[in-house]
Amino acid sequence: MSVRQHWRPAVAAALALAVVTGCGSGSEPAAKSDGGSGTRVFPADNGEIKIPATPERVVATGYAVPALIEADAALVGISTWKRGLAMMTEQDRATYERLPKVAGESAAETNYEAIAAAKPDLIVIGVPKPVLADVDIKRLESIAPVVAIGPTVPDAWRELSRRQSDAAGRTEHFETAKDAYEKKAAELKAKYGTALAGLKFGHLGAYGDISKGTFHREFAKSWGTNIAQDIGVTYYGEVKKKGGGGLDVTEYPSLEELPESLGEADAITYTLQPDGTPAEAVKQVIDSALWKNLPAVKAGRVFPLQYTEAATYESALQTLDSIDKAFTPLLNR
Repeated sequence: MSVRQHWRPAVAAALALAVVTGCGSGSEPAAKSDGGSGTRVFPADNGEIKIPATPERVVATGYAVPALIEADAALVGISTWKRGLAMMTEQDRATYERLPKVAGESAAETNYEAIAAAKPDLIVIGVPKPVLADVDIKRLESIAPVVAIGPTVPDAWRELSRRQSDAAGRTEHFETAKDAYEKKAAELKAKYGTALAGLKFGHLGAYGDISKGTFHREFAKSWGTNIAQDIGVTYYGEVKKKGGGGLDVTEYPSLEELPESLGEADAITYTLQPDGTPAEAVKQVIDSALWKNLPAVKAGRVFPLQYTEAATYESALQTLDSIDKAFTPLLNR
């Protein structure tokens, strides 16, 4: 139920499919009104679906959960979304806790009886296309119209959350969050513009495999980098071999390749967990002699970032706060 190959072990298999088969992040066709019948035709991953123009009872799963909670959609049931709890505001967390849970963390944990009992007039499934095979779409369609709007490439969360909000009739709420994010990003871009000028960044992600001795290198438009790019950070390089979707912007070299991979970086960002500590896969790298000998590390240009898994504009505001905090020393150089 996640776009990234490795956000949580429980969904690793589904994620591997998602990143390999992910498609582009371009805008989707607009939904078409169906005259004055109170319905419209919505372009979803599972086809063009006739849905209520103004849904009044919505069930959401996967990535649609945080997006529609933030958009104040008329939710009557959701899947669990434990991976995103740390990025929810107090109000959104209260909404999450209050709503009936009609599915688990994976698409296979869908409770069809609970969904039927919620009497939705719209079901929004936020899982990758390959994972739809784990969902009995026909059974759900017997309950209510189903629109599948799932993740593709890492930085496509912007368009993904817009489409999910649109399906639920909450575009106005989405635009408010988008405007707040873009305003803050522009402020930080102005604040750090001079300090960031000319610096080539690399990024160390949190999902290397310790047992295999690999680390997680993320490039531009990846999970750990795309929000920082909005404030003017330039990430250099590209993957050696593109594999489609997320594998176009992230790779897993051996630890011995660290000097080759990040040796040209003027500065390096790296992922922290929501609690502010590095995951074991990150700690393995930053405790190594190879890391300590990197030019960027020796120069003191290393910046830890929290909330790099943000996949909505509201949660991404926290990512911007973390970036602002991490980059403050750049202003004193």
